[in-house]
Amino acid sequence: MLDLSVVDGPYLRDILDQPRALQATFENLKCSDELESIIRKLRDGSFCKVVLTGMGSSFHALHPTQIQLIQQGYASIMVETSELIHYHQRLFDPRTLIIAVSQSGQSAEMLRLVDLNQRRSEIIAVTNTANSPLATDASAAIVTEAGQEFSVSCKTYVSALLALQWLTEVICHADIERSLDQFNQISDRVHAYLQHWKSYTATFAQTLDGIRNLFLVGRGSSLAAVCTGALIIKESAHFPAEGMSSASFRHGPFEMISDETFVLVFAGDEPTRDLNRRLLRDIYDRGGRGELVEEDARFSPCTLESTHPSTRPIMEILPVQMLTLALAARMRREPGRFEFATKVTSSE
Repeated sequence: MLDLSVVDGPYLRDILDQPRALQATFENLKCSDELESIIRKLRDGSFCKVVLTGMGSSFHALHPTQIQLIQQGYASIMVETSELIHYHQRLFDPRTLIIAVSQSGQSAEMLRLVDLNQRRSEIIAVTNTANSPLATDASAAIVTEAGQEFSVSCKTYVSALLALQWLTEVICHADIERSLDQFNQISDRVHAYLQHWKSYTATFAQTLDGIRNLFLVGRGSSLAAVCTGALIIKESAHFPAEGMSSASFRHGPFEMISDETFVLVFAGDEPTRDLNRRLLRDIYDRGGRGELVEEDARFSPCTLESTHPSTRPIMEILPVQMLTLALAARMRREPGRFEFATKVTSSE
């Protein structure tokens, strides 16, 4: 019988604290004078490009923002901060707006970004740390107020997603009142899902019996959960996992399909939902194992509360968090307790 006592620790408590963190973030969302000024300049064409940057889950959280900005006609690119500061320094320019996401605001890469930029580019910082170097040097800062986090990014990640979605909709002239209503409901939906964490963890643990290869795949805004999910599985459970687009999976790893391979497929947004469902059918036809993450999923841990596309990325990470707990319980190790890493990465 699965012993869940091993997962009872600060990482689990951070996961269960996500509804409170989201509500705190929602209540702190406001458009400062500095932020309004930057957004006006973006709308009137003062910036020729928007650079979205971060590291780890902070970087992956930017996928939905990039899609929406491009759909609105903005020239938006995603660049890891580690690449931006060493290989893309010409992007530090008055015609470039940088949106930088960092839980701590003081990782090695963010410190170098602040030092290199010298205020050439205006920066909108999204961070959980109000007095960090990134927040204090930025032209405008959005502080998520998620609270202190033990190790693996969970509540700071979903809070960053919420803050970024709010920022994106403000930039894109969205129906902000309707959006705020959706944002206000998301903490309740996350709470409803997490009420079942024990049964979801146990169900995942049974499903993963005999699995050696683990993939997470999706398209569009689901790439946030796909890439962050693979990262936190490795961080929290020390189990190898790879995240990639569904199309990339067909271009190589498809050859690895077997009864020892499990693929978590995110149905995602409407334009490619049928393609993702077809991929899972093809995996089944070739003897592989997997489940689909969506509102009407047949597998209970992957069944999402019905929500607006703007907040779906927040819901999509929850099954992966259950998966991390299941893998840790199977291996009889406490999830999320770092042996070599630190909460703030202080060296490049």
